[in-house]
Amino acid sequence: MSAPAGAVLRARIVAEARGWIGTPYHHRASAKGHGADCLGLVRGVWRALNGAEPEALPPYAPDWAEALRAETLAAAARRHLVAVAPEAMAPGDVLLFRFRAHLPAKHCAILATPARMVHAYDGAAVCEGHLTPWWRRHLAFVFAFPGAD
Repeated sequence: MSAPAGAVLRARIVAEARGWIGTPYHHRASAKGHGADCLGLVRGVWRALNGAEPEALPPYAPDWAEALRAETLAAAARRHLVAVAPEAMAPGDVLLFRFRAHLPAKHCAILATPARMVHAYDGAAVCEGHLTPWWRRHLAFVFAFPGAD
């Protein structure tokens, strides 16, 4: 008996995200092995699975969430991904985090295992790290790639 299509897709998502590990951090970039920020990682995984990105990336500064005070990242995710209840998240899902309760979500990662995620952040290369209690407290939204549900 073969694995369900959603499970196969989730495994592909995680494998692709892990393939970005070691890519240097570079704001607004999305080039595997050359440079990526957290959104660039998710965009790169999207391209590997689906081809062209579904919309053009608007310009954004490192402090865009603080300046805009709007859930811009979550709104874009809602347009192209499938919302998932945080308690139902599974490997391959996109996680969005807010660093302060009163600010919009501005960081994203891809869940690799129930306790680990792949993400990029300023000052470090794309890495796989633990989904620690600190990260879990800051989790704001969870989304699945289309077809992974």
